[in-house]
Amino acid sequence: MIRYRRPKQDDQIIHRLIETELVPLSHLPAKVLEQVKKELPRRLGQGVTLVATTDYDSDPLGFVHFMLHGDLLYIDMLAVAASAKRKRWGNMLMDRAERFALSRGCHRSKVAVDIGNAAGLSFYEKLDYIVIRYVPQSMCYEMEKRFLPPGI
Repeated sequence: MIRYRRPKQDDQIIHRLIETELVPLSHLPAKVLEQVKKELPRRLGQGVTLVATTDYDSDPLGFVHFMLHGDLLYIDMLAVAASAKRKRWGNMLMDRAERFALSRGCHRSKVAVDIGNAAGLSFYEKLDYIVIRYVPQSMCYEMEKRFLPPGI
């Protein structure tokens, strides 16, 4: 199931998922990564975080954190535990985030994928995201998806 983040219950696991699933893919210098880690509580307090769990009271198997900016859904972070990969949790998290955004008038979505994250690029491409540019400063591909209005 997909539910909203519960900070007291979920944040320790979310931080662990970031550390184990996202940080190893980053090309940011160690000093910058440490600053990013310090900012995580504030960052998670902005936007929306959904978690994937086997039932309502279980610990997260994965999460997606996103923000809405006008008609744009920005996927900030998505991570799924290694033991839960290839079980459609990422697809379910993205589906819920995109439906949330559509219900609030978003027409497109963006995500940044680290240059060495071939699995991430493939995952988003299967969800109809396309690479629109490479950002050398962050060593990431910017990917975008346009949403069709409901009923089309």
